[in-house]
Amino acid sequence: MKLASLISSGKDSLYAMYLASRENEIKYIISFISENPDSYMFHVPNAKLVGEQAKAMGIPLIQAASKGQKEKELDDISAALKKIKNEIDGVTTGAVASNYQKSRIDKICDELGLRSIVPLWHSDQAALLGKMLEDDFEIIIVAVAAQGLGEEWLGKKIDAATLPALVELSRKHRFSIIGEGGEFETFVLDCPMFKKKIKIIDSEKIWDAKTRSGILQIKKIEMVNKS
Repeated sequence: MKLASLISSGKDSLYAMYLASRENEIKYIISFISENPDSYMFHVPNAKLVGEQAKAMGIPLIQAASKGQKEKELDDISAALKKIKNEIDGVTTGAVASNYQKSRIDKICDELGLRSIVPLWHSDQAALLGKMLEDDFEIIIVAVAAQGLGEEWLGKKIDAATLPALVELSRKHRFSIIGEGGEFETFVLDCPMFKKKIKIIDSEKIWDAKTRSGILQIKKIEMVNKS
């Protein structure tokens, strides 16, 4: 099948696309820049850098703005897909456990005559993170908003060394180990679909001591050859 992938720049949407690409052709990447930092549908931190990820993969990007208003943002997704619905058979998304996200994408796809492809749906979340690492995904944390995740986690890679600590914190403080509820957000620096990997040259940690939450704002990157 020919597919479009809804990509946020984070691990789940990119891993879903990667799994789907094994047996299908990814024709387009679709991304949204949301004005609402608390969007129900769109990942906000560093979403503008999806364009760099698309370049790294050599896949055409469709990027649109959204006010991020609950339910109305679904119209933005539908409008973007309508432009290419005659060129694709389905759409991939990175939903793992969020019925809110999945049900709404399913409805949009059904209305447009497209298949909703959700490769990660109801996966074991800790095992899923492990599989991403096994498949050579290089992932960093770019936002935290959960008890137990302090400023020191901003910019930290999720790898074999840090994953056990993250799992333990998620159990202790009862947050989603996959971060699907906004407990933390990620950015993918490299994966098997990238022809070059992304290197961060300049970034800034922005921390709110009152809410104990923060983001890593990526200011400058460069594309580097894979070793």
